[in-house]
Amino acid sequence: MTSTTLHYLSDPVLRALYLPGVVAGLALASLCAMLSVLVVLKRLAFVGQGVSHAAFGGVGLVVALGIGAGASAAGTLGQFGVIFLFCLGAAVLVGVLAERGKTEADTAIGIVLVGSMALGAVLLRKAPRGVSWESFLFGDILSLSWADAALAWGIALGVGMLLVVVRRPLLFWAFDPVVARAAGVRCGVMNFLLMSMLALATVTAMKLAGVVLATALLVLPGAVALKLSARWERVLLASACVAGAGVLGGLVLSFEANWPPGASMVCVLAGFFGVAAIWAMIRRA
Repeated sequence: MTSTTLHYLSDPVLRALYLPGVVAGLALASLCAMLSVLVVLKRLAFVGQGVSHAAFGGVGLVVALGIGAGASAAGTLGQFGVIFLFCLGAAVLVGVLAERGKTEADTAIGIVLVGSMALGAVLLRKAPRGVSWESFLFGDILSLSWADAALAWGIALGVGMLLVVVRRPLLFWAFDPVVARAAGVRCGVMNFLLMSMLALATVTAMKLAGVVLATALLVLPGAVALKLSARWERVLLASACVAGAGVLGGLVLSFEANWPPGASMVCVLAGFFGVAAIWAMIRRA
């Protein structure tokens, strides 16, 4: 840790300005790391990107309804709720189309993505002005408040508790859906739960940190962890460590190199994946 980062940490004014973003970033790392392994196992890497782009339709709906035209906390929460419900519908639709086997997952994502973005474009053009929507698509993690950090940790803890409750049938379905269905696991319910959690994680990360980082946090930690181990407990621990290190390392890189924080975190996570891939090749050799 070099002088610039130490200066940010030691200066009371700068520390108060950036610390909420650091705390929120760790919450997003915990939230996405728990789901990232399932995303990689189920080959849903583009779901996060599809849902985040589908949020454009939800933003258009928010603007058309005039929700949160002021700057109140209730208005912001209302905006978040409407966009989340829209993205949840998009994620569930993707899951239904892919689960029935009549549409490939990437095709389903493409259909829902372009339809939602087209709807958003129409609604934004027809809607009256007065609602700021750019912040929902292009969040800046270093401009967050303690309320944002509390929201991120609340959602992360909620998703974590749900995963603990449904971990056995969810993992069974994720590894072998055919056998799980034969054993009595309600695969439709598991699919709905996973898509719901992915939608919530994507919208939260997108709102607080931006589209690119939201997608990266849902894919790269799990991909790195599965390169390092095949045991479930170690994979989950490795995914959490990679996500946390990616967030903190990206922030340090952002401070030192004056890079955008989201892009810095993605670069660090991509570097972790490169190292893990090389390590996996050495182990096989």
